[in-house]
Amino acid sequence: MGRRKVKNNDNHNSMKQQNTSVHFEDEEVETTVSSNLEESVTVADIAIEDEAMCDAGVSLVDGEDDKTSADYYFDSYSHFGIHEEMLKDVVRTKTYQNVIYQNKFLFKDKVVLDVGAGTGILSLFCAKAGAAHVYAVECSQMAVTAKQIVEANGFSDVITVLKGKIEEIELPVAKVDIIISEWMGYFLVFENMLNTVLYARDKWLVDDGVVLPDKASLFLTAIEDAEYKDDKIEFWNNVYGFDMSCIKKQAMMEPLVDTVDQNQIVTNCQLLKIMDISKMTPGDASFTAPFKLVAQRNDYIHALVAHFDVSFTKCHKLMGFSTGPKSRATHWKQTVLYLEDVLTICEGEEITGSMTVAPNKKNPRDIDIMLKYSLNGRRCSVSRIQNYKMR
Repeated sequence: MGRRKVKNNDNHNSMKQQNTSVHFEDEEVETTVSSNLEESVTVADIAIEDEAMCDAGVSLVDGEDDKTSADYYFDSYSHFGIHEEMLKDVVRTKTYQNVIYQNKFLFKDKVVLDVGAGTGILSLFCAKAGAAHVYAVECSQMAVTAKQIVEANGFSDVITVLKGKIEEIELPVAKVDIIISEWMGYFLVFENMLNTVLYARDKWLVDDGVVLPDKASLFLTAIEDAEYKDDKIEFWNNVYGFDMSCIKKQAMMEPLVDTVDQNQIVTNCQLLKIMDISKMTPGDASFTAPFKLVAQRNDYIHALVAHFDVSFTKCHKLMGFSTGPKSRATHWKQTVLYLEDVLTICEGEEITGSMTVAPNKKNPRDIDIMLKYSLNGRRCSVSRIQNYKMR
């Protein structure tokens, strides 16, 4: 089966069946929020407002030549390219814009903290929605550019850009009313920015304050992927006539961030974890979750696929988006975990198991994943444990 363009990961309680109408007033687009927000937020191809951008000729980084061995994570966010990709992700950016503009009652005369502000686009949305003041915190050198963007758009009296780590800076105020952040990484928790948001919440958010977004849900499904697995994994068996199969183990251990064709999906979609950002503790980002995937047809299974949904439940109407294969593509795509076994599965048969997710002990921005799975079917019986490292 021919399919997706390759995108490696070098860079960067179930939502029950609902028929909640989500109306984007400025676009006249009405969508339905169903099950896990799959097929949910469909947005028009409207470019992000020009006022959020600055001239291309503006220097990105002051003193770039003076850089030393800065932390790679923050250094990578100093380059405009990654911000261009995120801004051009219309599902992502337009959803945040709609959440803010269509719920101005949340923001009017409130103090807002933007965690990991990047170019400051969310801060600009909040300022335009009537926030009393916005503190935009960004650790990378992009903070310099964000300040220029704020000035160029006439919001310097409303938005204060602060360069530094949330855990190390001091805000000019004791408390904020709202914390907004786009903290989600590949596989939801890769790069582990969630703990930074939770730190900010515990230190600065007022007792009845709002965190946006406030819910995130991780899901799992299984796919047929023979052609692509052969290209990415079995390739190492014979490389121009040489045996390089020793690399296969490493290749199997690295999840692939890529776009999955919904026609490849063989099983149901299983909820693994709901994260309530308003209430959870940092340790809740590490978890073990059971799963049961039921085959919807006779097929082969080569990989499990994870994706996540994001919800803003404090809005006048439920809003959010999905990164699933059945939804409009985002820059997060999906995370593919190839199995050592090819599973021959019949309709109605079940793959059961559990997934354990935890930050890597040496580098907490990386993710260790342990997958246990079993299939006892008419044509295939297998039980295995596989470990993955997302880095």
